[in-house]
Amino acid sequence: MQTGLYVALSSQVALDRRLTTIADNLANVNTTGFRATEIKFDDVMSQTAEANGGKIAFVSQGTDYLATRPGELAQTGDTFDFAIRGDGWFAIDTPAGQVLTRDGRFTIREDGSLVSSRGYAVLDPGGGAIQLNREGGPPQVGADGSVFQDGKLVNKIGTFTIDITKGFSRYENSGIIPADRPRPTIEGESGNILQGYLENSNVNGIREMTQLIEVNRAFENIAALTTDSESSMDEAIKTLAGTR
Repeated sequence: MQTGLYVALSSQVALDRRLTTIADNLANVNTTGFRATEIKFDDVMSQTAEANGGKIAFVSQGTDYLATRPGELAQTGDTFDFAIRGDGWFAIDTPAGQVLTRDGRFTIREDGSLVSSRGYAVLDPGGGAIQLNREGGPPQVGADGSVFQDGKLVNKIGTFTIDITKGFSRYENSGIIPADRPRPTIEGESGNILQGYLENSNVNGIREMTQLIEVNRAFENIAALTTDSESSMDEAIKTLAGTR
């Protein structure tokens, strides 16, 4: 009976973690370039004594992963708005080091440096800050990230690929710090840059709300079962105590 309580508790811990990710996804449903967080759950098999029924399945706390489906592309027409079609990430230089993002809302500073919407330097394929000619004409960016001003190649916006299955951590809104070392994309790989476009969040608000309701109901059902189990245990103890 106590084992049943432990199994129920493991389920509640897993559901609580899923609630956290759903809340974060919903909070970023309108965040440019945001990739939703999903969780994969596994059963953890515990070998116990034969008298206790052999194997018991507990629920693991789950493993986070990013939903890789692309967000909808929105045309803005802004010279400094960029989106990546296919795989790939922009890189920005932050106080936490190099951070990858799909948020292509860039701007140019007075000194000509290309920066993100939060003021972080946008990086080239080699990891260096991108510098443009402030006095030059409007930059024209090719699909490979090459930046031209007045018909001359002046720099290149870097795009990077990673193995996201190796783990990651969030940075601010749409940024991630991957456990895997980012690798610059090479010519011919997917990840074309589109100028004058932005990628919307890939969070499906209706789907997340549906899952929120389902997870809440599951949490309540497990809580009710736990209460019933505790009541049964109390009754059994009282009955056994009365027979002595």
